[in-house]
Amino acid sequence: MTEPAKRPTIRLQSIDALRGLVMVVMLLDHVRETFFVHLQVADPVDARSVMPALFFTRLLSSICAPVFVALTGLSAWLYGQKHSRAEVSGFLLRRGAFLLVLEITFVSFAWSAKFPPQTLWLQVIWAIGASMIVLAGAVHLSRGVIVALGLAIVGGHNLLDGIVLAPGDAFFVPWALLHQRAAFEFLGITWKTTYPALPWIGVILLGYGIGPWFATATAPAVRQRRLVLLGVLLLAGFVILRALDLYGDRPWFDAGTPLRIAISFLALTKYPPSLLYLMPTLGLGALLLAALESGQGSRWLPALAIFGAAPMFFYLLHLYVLRAIYLGVLALYGPNHGEVYGFDHIIGVWALYAVLLALLYPPTRRFAQFKQRRRDIPWLKYL
Repeated sequence: MTEPAKRPTIRLQSIDALRGLVMVVMLLDHVRETFFVHLQVADPVDARSVMPALFFTRLLSSICAPVFVALTGLSAWLYGQKHSRAEVSGFLLRRGAFLLVLEITFVSFAWSAKFPPQTLWLQVIWAIGASMIVLAGAVHLSRGVIVALGLAIVGGHNLLDGIVLAPGDAFFVPWALLHQRAAFEFLGITWKTTYPALPWIGVILLGYGIGPWFATATAPAVRQRRLVLLGVLLLAGFVILRALDLYGDRPWFDAGTPLRIAISFLALTKYPPSLLYLMPTLGLGALLLAALESGQGSRWLPALAIFGAAPMFFYLLHLYVLRAIYLGVLALYGPNHGEVYGFDHIIGVWALYAVLLALLYPPTRRFAQFKQRRRDIPWLKYL
């Protein structure tokens, strides 16, 4: 007989809930990318021309990758409280390699119009996998060194923005994988480094570095004060650095109207994520984590925790459900925006998003419950 699943503490449930919130918001962005692809946005977004409703819909998703990667580092530290460093390192190495394979197979297949795909996008799953592999080695260092490395990477990687290599240059491919969004040919396939890994490595190191705040011996009130202080400092630091335009991203500018000036101020570089992109997103993540832990009676906490308890299952499921819906609609109505089908208004994105949330919650809940019950099945840890 299997042992009954233990009920997670509020401390751990809040982590799952924040991870779940990230997954829920990510779904909105992927619906937008699927059914509003005819209105692509630049990186950073052009404040002078972007539809405001489209900009703010996209802006919501900004927290997704930074918070999820930071929580991955935090979860690795928590895993280490019941396992040796060698075991943590081995698990991170295997899980990271698994994610790399997953990115270029099941994930890429879901985004590709042709099979086998002629183009592979190295996106967020690739970045998480590569970051976990680096963390597998870093766990053998002291916490101080890990935090210092994380701060140096997150705070200093924009100093490398001026290094732009071209195909044929020495180290072009490694540099594209690390810091330059680019494309290269390999094995007859075009590989696009949508998520260069270096900044994400810094984020996962910092997530691991705050792990001791979540030790069982740390009082919840102390942890929540630290998270609030961290969040406020990051948000305040972002506003100051962004206003001064000294470092950390492309300058904002007077785009004409107060609304478009605000859009320009908030239009930040995601590929790779700039310092000014990471500061407010991680700051907001810290505040949300404190709020979720303190709001123990919130009716939303268990529901969000369901999505966060089985994130990879939800991720793969939503990609293929969304792809199936798109192909079905395309077959039924045909393309209406060039070669693609797309909603004419952004409200269509929000409507389908609401439907998909309701549709995907039950299977995700069942899988999360199964995963909790069957801790004796090793491969479930990878999902």
